[in-house]
Amino acid sequence: MHRGKGLKFVGDSRVLHPSSRKKKGPKDYSEYPGKTEAFWPDFLLKEWLIGSVFLIGYLILTVSHPSPLERQADPTDTAYIPLPDWYFLFLYQLLKYQFASGPYNVIGAIVMPGIAFMALLLVPFLDTSKERRPFKRPLPTGFMLLAIASIIFLTWESVVNHDWEAAKAQGEIREEVSVEFDENSEGYQLYSTSSCIGCHGNAFEGGIGPTLVGTGRSAEEIYEIGKNGIASMPAGTYQGTDEELQVIAEFISTLEASE
Repeated sequence: MHRGKGLKFVGDSRVLHPSSRKKKGPKDYSEYPGKTEAFWPDFLLKEWLIGSVFLIGYLILTVSHPSPLERQADPTDTAYIPLPDWYFLFLYQLLKYQFASGPYNVIGAIVMPGIAFMALLLVPFLDTSKERRPFKRPLPTGFMLLAIASIIFLTWESVVNHDWEAAKAQGEIREEVSVEFDENSEGYQLYSTSSCIGCHGNAFEGGIGPTLVGTGRSAEEIYEIGKNGIASMPAGTYQGTDEELQVIAEFISTLEASE
């Protein structure tokens, strides 16, 4: 047999030509006219425009409503009641309940939040359904609604039950007032052992209550306030005798700011 003659070439129709095979990668956006767009610059430009609107909005809010500042932290002020930011108010409220405070503080601070976060991590394993409709996924939907309802309720309870006037007063930035007084005097000794010092400070600088330096009130007026109260100070706050209150009132009436 001569070379090049008598040879037969047989093709197998089961083997597809490379050009006829389907692409495994994503289809080009041009195959969907009117439904897709190029990532650059069309889609990315829209993202930048939306991001710019939100950024400008946040900047306007921060300028028109700046974050409130309080006076310098004083570790010796045991009357100061700290308050977390709004997104932690629900945990703050949880710690007020009997079952999550005091000797059970670990339950409210660690155990209950830990269970909630563990449940969130286990949701993908508890529900493996491919269904996307919420009402056909009762387990994760129920967890989500329960979590949202709990957070909203606890946050609301924290807001309505908090004394915002007292919180504003205790953190108010005040001009520092220095005063010279005799710590061994009877008036100061009675003052320092009374409930007055918790609200007005050990140097009369103020705290939850106003400063007692340079009030411009007479001893009689201060006595009446201590007896009957004023504004946010209720009557009967002072628990000592009338004679002791009179001594304290006379002492406070003499306090003046030093130069």
